[in-house]
Amino acid sequence: MTHPFLGAGVALITPFNEDKSIDYKALERLIENQVQGGIDYLVVLGTTGETPTLSENEKKEIVRFVIDKNAGRLKIVVGMGGNNTSGLVESIQNANFDGVDAILSVTPYYNKPTQEGLFQHFKMVIDASPVPVILYNVPGRTGVNMDADTTLRIGRLSDKVIAIKEASGDLDQFARIISKAPSHFKLISGDDGLTLPAITMGAIGVISVIANALPEKLSQLTHTSLRGDTAISGQLHLQIAEMLKLIFKEGSPCGVKALMEIMGIAKNQLRLPLVSVSPATYTLIEKQLKQIN
Repeated sequence: MTHPFLGAGVALITPFNEDKSIDYKALERLIENQVQGGIDYLVVLGTTGETPTLSENEKKEIVRFVIDKNAGRLKIVVGMGGNNTSGLVESIQNANFDGVDAILSVTPYYNKPTQEGLFQHFKMVIDASPVPVILYNVPGRTGVNMDADTTLRIGRLSDKVIAIKEASGDLDQFARIISKAPSHFKLISGDDGLTLPAITMGAIGVISVIANALPEKLSQLTHTSLRGDTAISGQLHLQIAEMLKLIFKEGSPCGVKALMEIMGIAKNQLRLPLVSVSPATYTLIEKQLKQIN
């Protein structure tokens, strides 16, 4: 099977310095780690990147920086979502898509639209976007679940809508989407812990948080799962399962930033309203890393 986003994607964090400015040296180091670790594509300005805390200028600078340092090696997806449909469409129409391979667009949050509202929203987004669109369903953050039938209805609108990052955690919903989707439209797991079962059902990969810190493990897990090598993929899943619980224990990307500091990749700095994990959780992450290594 061929698909432009087959495999392992990483939802990049935004590294910060102690003064909360963007740490571009750490971001460059992070990009190199992903390339060397076997990750297939980069997702910029997602939830993991603390995007709501970034200014418009910072967002543009980050996207251009990642495109420049990536230098065409991996595909790049940029997060473009919102709960003001007309405002989002205007942003898409005014954006620079040079070097961008697709956008990731989350379901509108806070407004709590109906399923029809979700359909009409994404219809406008798809029409406006000059690049392929990956839908993003994450009800735990947005307050609304885009059900399988709505997802499939949107997936049938156009060949331009190519996938959904599905983070509902509902494997029955995963199964319905996978089994009924048109050939151009695929499911990508939005939950690290469901990578293996999702791929077993027919998903094409994952957009991962833990890959920021452990790209080799996550890429190997994804690629062996896609090859059907369940002995190896199952072993890799078990190796990182406890760490996954810990890095999400006090929210994301709080946990993975603690892990990345321990590993010497980036500082454990977040912008409010997010704060660092507790000392107890930090210690548990540190101990668990020794078990993995």
